[in-house]
Amino acid sequence: MGKIFCLMGKSSSGKDTIFRKLLNQEALQLQPIILYTTRPIRKHEKQGREYHFTDIKTIEQYAKQGKVIERRQYHTVKGIWTYCTIDDGTIDLSQHPYLIITTLESYQQLQNYYGKAFVVPIYIQVKDGIRLERAMRREHRQVHPNYDELCRRFLADNQDFSLSKLKAADIQTFYHNENLANCLKEIKTMIAKEVLC
Repeated sequence: MGKIFCLMGKSSSGKDTIFRKLLNQEALQLQPIILYTTRPIRKHEKQGREYHFTDIKTIEQYAKQGKVIERRQYHTVKGIWTYCTIDDGTIDLSQHPYLIITTLESYQQLQNYYGKAFVVPIYIQVKDGIRLERAMRREHRQVHPNYDELCRRFLADNQDFSLSKLKAADIQTFYHNENLANCLKEIKTMIAKEVLC
C-alpha cells in the first residue's frame, strides 16, 4: 500500500521547491495530489500544476457528492479564498505513494479519511527572518504585489503552526530548510524507508 506524504510548513519555508524536487526523484515514484482553490492564479503558476484553480460553485458541487476530504477558508485582504482536497478519483493508495502540500488541520483530516498509518507528516522549519526575506522576493516578482496579504499570512502562520498545535498533531520531526540539499536528503531517506515498509 502507498502512503500520503504531507508537506507542511509556514509560508516561504520552501514547500513548493521541495515538492517539485521530490516529485522529480524517479526512485521515490511519488504522485502529486493537487489541491483545489478559489484564489487567483499567480504569475508563475499553471492550471493543474500547483492547484486546480476553480470557483466556489464547483467546490460546492463536489461537497454535495461527498467528495470534499478537507476544506478551509481564509479571509484575505482580497476576499475569501477556499482551499480543499477532493476525492476526484486520482488517489489510489494500492498503486502509488503520494505527495501533497497541506496545512496542519488538513493533515489531520487526511489521517481521519485514509487512516493514520497511511498519512505521513513532513514539517519544514525555517527561521522567521529567512522566511520573510524569501516572501518579499517572491511577492516583488508578482505583476501586482500584495504585501498586505504577505503580512497577514506571515503572522497567521505563527498561530497555525504553533508548537502546541504541532505537538497536539504528534509532529515530532522537523526538517530544517536553511540548506536545501541537506533538507532534501533527509526527507528522501525518510520517504524511501516509509515506502519500503
